[in-house]
Amino acid sequence: MSVDDNANHSATECSANLDPLGGRSADQLYASEREVIERFSFDQQVVSVFPDMIRRSVPGYSSIIEMTGVLAARYAQPDTRLYDLGCSLGASSLAMAHLVHQPGCEIISVDNSEPMIERARQLIDSATVRTPITLHLADVQQFPLQTASVAVLNFTLQFIASENRDAVIERIAAALNPGGILVLSEKICFEDEREDALQRDLHHAFKFNNGYSRLEISQKRTALENYLQPETIERHRQRLLGAGFKSVHVWFHCFNFMSLVAYR
Repeated sequence: MSVDDNANHSATECSANLDPLGGRSADQLYASEREVIERFSFDQQVVSVFPDMIRRSVPGYSSIIEMTGVLAARYAQPDTRLYDLGCSLGASSLAMAHLVHQPGCEIISVDNSEPMIERARQLIDSATVRTPITLHLADVQQFPLQTASVAVLNFTLQFIASENRDAVIERIAAALNPGGILVLSEKICFEDEREDALQRDLHHAFKFNNGYSRLEISQKRTALENYLQPETIERHRQRLLGAGFKSVHVWFHCFNFMSLVAYR
């Protein structure tokens, strides 16, 4: 066993015991070489390892989730909705539900993956929270939005076709009350080719140090190609301001991942 392989083995053992939603299944979906690599899908296989997958793949994921709750608690308005759009297993919803204590609030959590929603319902039903959460199996592009004070798009917009993203942000902006916020977390790219290459390499190093082999990194990258389509921070900023948000601020940035807060 090489030094690299030993590091991978140790990190993988650790990863099996740690994740933000309490699971114990390690992500080994791409550990064996595949003859055909199909497009990535949020199916039952992914759901079963998702907490471990996202923790080992997204720098600062736990901090982003925790601070989503903090931001929601700061800007939630009484008798309004808080949307978690593309909620996956409900981590952001739970973070908000634990911290938001404004009267009359409800968290509306939406995802188009049935396995995600089913598992999220189990996790939410077993939690004790201050603010109620309602789950919906639906496409965030068509789901009707009503008056809200907080909306969250944590790693969701990147999976929506580029030509449809403006409409999604415009619908969210139209639903938010004055003083409301949108939390938008995304994988990003950079206009400068050298910086883009550097940040991608650093992200790959992050995953390698979390126990993923180069084969796993390569095969998952192929599965996500032409599905997860990142944009620059400036493109996100232009879209948000164009939709009517008054100001946009980067509050988290690590390698090629960032989170913005946009004020309505």
